[in-house]
Amino acid sequence: MFQIRNLRWYIATLLAAATALSYLDRQNLPVAIVAIQKTIPITDQQYSQLSVLFLLAYGVMYALGGRILDLVGTRLGYMLMIAWWSAATLGLGLVHVVWELGLGLFLVGLGEGGGFPGSAKAVSEWFPPQERSFAFGIFNTGSSVGAVMAPPLIAFIIIAFNWRCVFYFAGTLGIVWLVFWWKLYDQPEKHRLITPAEWEYLRTSLAGASSGWGAKTVIPWAELLRYRQTWGLILAKFVSDSAWYFYIFWLPRYLNDARHLAIKQIGYYAWIPYAFAALGSFIGGWLSSYLIGRNLSIDRSRKITLGISAAIMPISLLIMASPLGLAILFFGVAFLSHQSWSTIMQTLAADMYPSATVGSIAGLMGGAGSLGALVFNFLVGQLLTYYHSYSSILAIVGFLHPAAFLLILILVRRIEPLRA
Repeated sequence: MFQIRNLRWYIATLLAAATALSYLDRQNLPVAIVAIQKTIPITDQQYSQLSVLFLLAYGVMYALGGRILDLVGTRLGYMLMIAWWSAATLGLGLVHVVWELGLGLFLVGLGEGGGFPGSAKAVSEWFPPQERSFAFGIFNTGSSVGAVMAPPLIAFIIIAFNWRCVFYFAGTLGIVWLVFWWKLYDQPEKHRLITPAEWEYLRTSLAGASSGWGAKTVIPWAELLRYRQTWGLILAKFVSDSAWYFYIFWLPRYLNDARHLAIKQIGYYAWIPYAFAALGSFIGGWLSSYLIGRNLSIDRSRKITLGISAAIMPISLLIMASPLGLAILFFGVAFLSHQSWSTIMQTLAADMYPSATVGSIAGLMGGAGSLGALVFNFLVGQLLTYYHSYSSILAIVGFLHPAAFLLILILVRRIEPLRA
């Protein structure tokens, strides 16, 4: 029978492709907004409300989707999630008024909410602790790859065709991905393409990472929320993801409003910070795994990487006073630091909880992150409406990650398997 050596790394690449698709989908509106406004008038407040609708659905399904994935399994659950959001993305090409656009974004958010919990759960099933941060780095890089592709690709499609074709193209790519997922993914013990050597390696490595609950135990939400470690992760995501979603939704708008760039120029510049972000995913995952290889504990290796990432984020305070080239560079450094941070944050769910519950805890974390982003995006819309400046917003963004790191130190304290 045909078998694939190092199958787990192919699966990590497939997860990266799914993440790239989700970020391509969610960049459609921010990049195409200038073109869409010529057909559908949208104010700053309405734009922030559209972002809130997406984040509301995304946050709710991030939490519920993680639980659904734990109940129905990674293979089927992830397939259902991406089928939903791809169909909703296709539907966005048909809208004609603001409320239809809001409904479409809400439906996309419902599907995309299960993406990261699904990827986290897949990594917990296929990678032992010493490889997890690098595996998370690989699939997290997909978010940057999708976002790097988005500005020039979306600008090209709009110029060559129209803004509706952007949504048709992105939705079709998701349907194509489904075929590869269904063919390639299954749990290691069931997979017909895994080699005996890799299965033995995974079986022994994952057995040694047990926390006392048992790898197959699904822990109820009420039980998870009894632990201060769970609250530490949830609150840290609530704070730090606010910064990331501000960048995602408002970078193209900032380049248009504050730097007066047209859509073609936005396509030329807006991909650059996401290229830095891709590098950040690799650096964060690599550094933590490297430190473990140098005999540092998981606790110390994860905290060192988180601390360095958080310490760099205040660089966003320099953006407003800088010329365009330097501003793009500072955006890039901030994107790099956040993705390094994000890679390790996602790894913590697999480090601390049994694999059968990783979807649930990753869902709670992501739901909290989306809620924080929802609140902050609403605040951004209000600040821009009344002050017409990004200065105070970028100042707030610069200190969100250091605050989140303090929450990790105070509430999580030691990063290790949570004992029953």
